[in-house]
Formats: sequence, structure tokens, C-alpha cells
Amino acid sequence: MAEDVSPTVARRRLRLAVREARENAKLTQQEVAEQMEWSSSKVIRIENGDVTIAPNDLRPLLNYLGIKDKALIATLVADARIARQRQRQAWYQAPEFREHLTDPLRRLFEYEADARGVRYYYVNFVAGPLQTPEYAAALMARYEEELPSDQVAVRLKARRERRTRLLARAQTGEVDVRVLMDESVFMRTIGGPATFAAQLRELEDLSSRGVIKLRMVPFDAETAVTNNASFDLLTLADAGEVLYRETGLRDETVEDKATTSRHRERYDLVWQEVADERDTIDFIRKRIENLDATITNRQKGAQ
Repeated sequence: MAEDVSPTVARRRLRLAVREARENAKLTQQEVAEQMEWSSSKVIRIENGDVTIAPNDLRPLLNYLGIKDKALIATLVADARIARQRQRQAWYQAPEFREHLTDPLRRLFEYEADARGVRYYYVNFVAGPLQTPEYAAALMARYEEELPSDQVAVRLKARRERRTRLLARAQTGEVDVRVLMDESVFMRTIGGPATFAAQLRELEDLSSRGVIKLRMVPFDAETAVTNNASFDLLTLADAGEVLYRETGLRDETVEDKATTSRHRERYDLVWQEVADERDTIDFIRKRIENLDATITNRQKGAQ
């Protein structure tokens, strides 16, 4: 029932229903705006989930879009009421974050806070919510020529906040976190041997305690999840899914069912074919031993 869902889910369900109804009616956003005497930007923001819509505005909109089913209308109106309960004090909406985070990234944080399952697939570096502060700082240093220092600082702070909240939910079993990472992630010593060894110890601890389920895709694996590199795939309470992709400084959220379903099916297939959690932990422990040996040898050489 609508009353049992969160504002995040209600808002998402409502805006997707509005967009689908408009597309089925073969109407443009501009045509809807003119009929409703709104600005075209208002229609765009409603469909993007950037703003909510009042029930009194929703009813005539649904009528114009040809939705006549009374039960469906009642559900959508209820969703509209719940959606307006959006907590504007969410940490990522604070001015210090909002001014420095992209719209897709803020939307990811919102969905992640409500997700019942998260699937991470990374081929170049450790998934954001699992990064230690030192590893994250070393990774962000790569963009020091493209991002101002204050923006880097905010992004690192946001990453720490996101990490704390997600892992707290994972520890209580509120969210199922699954992580697939290419073997290259475990071999690339970002931040140097000491920083990277500490990062691997964190992954070993989280996996050993069952906070996350972690599996490695070996170099010799004959399968891959996707040609689109890394992504986050979130399963929401309404069983819908959201895909987040980031390439360098560009990112996007994708909610197209065909796309999210394709990524989910491929992910689950590869998950069954690669190294299981125990083998992955064993690999991590050996890698830590090698890094510790490297650190010791360097220290001896410096004496």
C-alpha cells in the first residue's frame, strides 16, 4: 500500500507513472506544460523527480493524460502526498554538499539510503562506500587539476558520510550489499603500499564479518558483466531498480527497465561464475602479505 512506502519510493513511482502516461498519450513535455499552464521546466523537474507535485495539480494532470482508473488515481494521489514529506534536511541537501555534488550523485545518495539491495561492479578502483578515507583521498588526488580543492574536500566528506550510513544499514541486515571487483582493483596500489594494504584489510574485515558479500573477477575469467565499466545497481523497496554510472567527472542515473534488468541479469550470472567469498578473502590476505613485505623491505632499505 502507498502508506507503507517511503517518500523516496513514492516520488519515484509517481514521476515514472506520469512520464509513462505522457509518453503513452504521445504528448511532449511542452504540450503538457501549455495545457496545464505551467512552465516546461516544471514538467521536466516533475518527471526528473527534482520537485514534487501537489495532489490538486496531479488530478487534472492525470485526467489530461487519460488516466481514468479510480484505483490507480487514488494510489498516485496517495503517493503524491507521501512524496511531499521529503526530508529537506537530508545531509546531502545541505548547502555545503548541494553546491558541489552533481544531480545524479545526490539522487544516488537518496536512493541508496532507501535501497534494500545494492550491487557494485568496479574494474579500476574500490567502490566508493567501501573506500577508507586515505584511499579515497589518494584517488581524488588524480583530479586535482580538474577540480578545485574545496570541491575535492566536499566530495571526500560526502564519501565518508555515505560510507558511514550505508555500512551501518548493512551491519543490521537492512540492506544487502554485494560487490564484484576485477582482480586489477586488488593489484593497483593506489596511495602506495601502506594505504592500499589498509584498504584491503578493511575489505577483508567487512567481508569476513558478513557486512558485505565480496567476490573477485579473476584475470582469467572468460566473462564480464558489461562493456560500460563500473556501476552501482540499487534495488528499491518497490522492487524497481536504479543504475548509476560514473566515468571520470561525468555521471548519470538510469531507470530504464530494459537497461537495469540487463545489468542485473548479467551481474547475477557473473556472480555465480567467479571466485566466491572465501577464495576472494584468501586472495586479499596473500596480497596484504606481499604489501607488508614490500613495506618492510623499503623500511630496511631506508635505514
